[in-house]
Amino acid sequence: MSNRPPLRALHAFEAAARHGSFKDAAVELCVTPTAISHQVRLLEEICGRKLFLRRPRPLALTGAGARLFPIVRNGFDLLAGSLAAVAEPDSQAPLRVTSPNAFASRWLVPRLPKWREANPTVPLEIIGTDAILDLRAGAADVAIRYTRRPPLGFVAQEVCRDSFFPVCSPRLLASDGRAIERAADLLRYPLIHFDWMNRDPDAPTWHRWLATARSIDPDLIPDKAWDLSFREELHAIDAVVAGQGIAICSNVVVGRELENGSLVKAHPLSLPGYGFYVVWVPHVPRSAVIESFLAWMRTVT
Repeated sequence: MSNRPPLRALHAFEAAARHGSFKDAAVELCVTPTAISHQVRLLEEICGRKLFLRRPRPLALTGAGARLFPIVRNGFDLLAGSLAAVAEPDSQAPLRVTSPNAFASRWLVPRLPKWREANPTVPLEIIGTDAILDLRAGAADVAIRYTRRPPLGFVAQEVCRDSFFPVCSPRLLASDGRAIERAADLLRYPLIHFDWMNRDPDAPTWHRWLATARSIDPDLIPDKAWDLSFREELHAIDAVVAGQGIAICSNVVVGRELENGSLVKAHPLSLPGYGFYVVWVPHVPRSAVIESFLAWMRTVT
């Protein structure tokens, strides 16, 4: 049998001793003064000593009560501090960020050294996936969602929005030796496609781009003999960089390739894309770190 004293009795004693009043202790603990008195008597029976001098006013501790009070008070303080420490998230734990594969690979990963410089004590765990992970179930701390509108039921902050246009390797154009002067000229090259996992009928695909371009160039007849298709956007980008054809790509995802010249715009006609949103569950313990991540993304965009 456990010889631990009843917690309710200790709680009643500590509150009564701190307030010097059974009535005030009862108000704090949301019980009656009689209940406080009963719990104190129970503790006195366990101790075999009187803990209070029950005189009209003020309530006073006996010698035994005076010795017990700081021990119980400090014990409750220690317990409260321990619970707070357990509830507080580990500041050294990685911030788990889920992101679409292509954005993670082409945009996020190259910029991670800048995060490490600005936040050396907060490691990141990058979860590259085109699946929508359940943030409420704890699958990640924060998500980068690629969508037309912010997700409902979350804190969602737009970081940037992209557009899509035809891009290719300058080596591909050099190998042909002829300039691209109009949309129909693109059909001299293989057109590279990739799947849109969200099945959005208005996604910025070659089909939509060619339909839009036809209003500018009526001679554009998309009857190509050979195209190249990929399931993954990353593989399509790799094929474009390798000079295997032309693809409709996000100016955000291939921004670095456009800056360093490994890719160039093949035609200026663009289609609207989507927004990149930093998304998290409201009131989570790591909200401050997530907001720091959001601020950092905005500075390096």
